[in-house]
Amino acid sequence: MKKVTAIMVLVFGLMLIATAAFAEATAAAPDAGKFAFFGTVAAASAIGIGIAALGTGIGMGLSVGRAVEGIARNPEASGKIMTTMIVGLALIESLAIYTLVVVLILLYAKPFGV
Repeated sequence: MKKVTAIMVLVFGLMLIATAAFAEATAAAPDAGKFAFFGTVAAASAIGIGIAALGTGIGMGLSVGRAVEGIARNPEASGKIMTTMIVGLALIESLAIYTLVVVLILLYAKPFGV
């Protein structure tokens, strides 16, 4: 797990460095600040929803795997395990939905008035 985390941090760092390395100074248009702001919001939104989807996917996979393992060990408790698993999956999925709502607010509601 430490290797995966280290690789993800390294890739993210390289992406940040690459954008700065390939940036070039150009003449600023009158609305350049506005477009830069919305471009940054769009990039942050994409990264945020990607991380949320990754986290919820991992969480759902682990919970379903453990539920199936529990049912395999004790088939008589399958009803309680399934009910608890479904409630847990709904709560996990709500995290991704909350992230989607925040992303849509940032993209379309313009809360900063720019």
